[in-house]
Amino acid sequence: MNDRYGTDVLSSNPHQRTRPAAVETPATPGLVVEDVETGWVGAVTGVEKSGGQHVVVLEDRRGRTRTFPLGAGFWVDGSPVRLVADRPAPAKVAPTRTASGSLAVAGARARVARGSRIWVEGRHDAELVEKVWGDDLRIEGVVVELLDGVDNLDERLTEFGPESGRRVGVLVDHLVAGSKESRVAAEVTRRFGAQNVLIVGHPYVDVWQAVKPARLGLDAWPHVPRGTDIKVGTLTALGWPAADQADIARGWKRILGTVRDYRDLEPSLLGRVEELVDFVTA
Repeated sequence: MNDRYGTDVLSSNPHQRTRPAAVETPATPGLVVEDVETGWVGAVTGVEKSGGQHVVVLEDRRGRTRTFPLGAGFWVDGSPVRLVADRPAPAKVAPTRTASGSLAVAGARARVARGSRIWVEGRHDAELVEKVWGDDLRIEGVVVELLDGVDNLDERLTEFGPESGRRVGVLVDHLVAGSKESRVAAEVTRRFGAQNVLIVGHPYVDVWQAVKPARLGLDAWPHVPRGTDIKVGTLTALGWPAADQADIARGWKRILGTVRDYRDLEPSLLGRVEELVDFVTA
């Protein structure tokens, strides 16, 4: 006959309960624990050093406190734990680069504004430049101002009076050969002098398209038929609301929110803005 219990029936008792191992747990303030030996239940208020050893301070629901040696001998939610000192979160490391990719200058204050300026066509252009180049421009003391359309350029420059020390760099949308924008740029540069005015631009009808379409999960920006407002047409093609100016503003904020740094912008915009910054700070 096969004896399934063997010669010692007590050597492997199937009903014997194994004691769970204590889990190492940080003594974070507010953690409610029970001291196994005394039954004291309280919330951790801190860890101190006393008599050459670390102790944990527990406060019960009546506000009374007691100290216990840090280590094993505690329960949390019915499970044994070994309390260890709570490690402070690592200090945040200051970024070493700005959003434009330049070296960050820790603790730098904004410089007093220079006489030179950078002008952009509209608010969306300004907000995009601020998000990516804002830190650099503040250190350099460069102010970005709205032009509200290239048609105003000649009049604005006449009022401003560019000269040595008061240069103007202009960022223009859709600055391509044969366009109205290119003709205006050539005439203005001839009149005020290339040493005082620099006009650069990107090939896009609107600065929205200078954001890489992949940031919105697109392979390319939607084609908007000629004669349709570029912003309205873009939002409509994306299936976003486009009924009024508020919808356009919300759509742009959504697009701008996808931009993290210079790597999310097309090189055709990056190079032109860097040119302007160099020009007005030279």
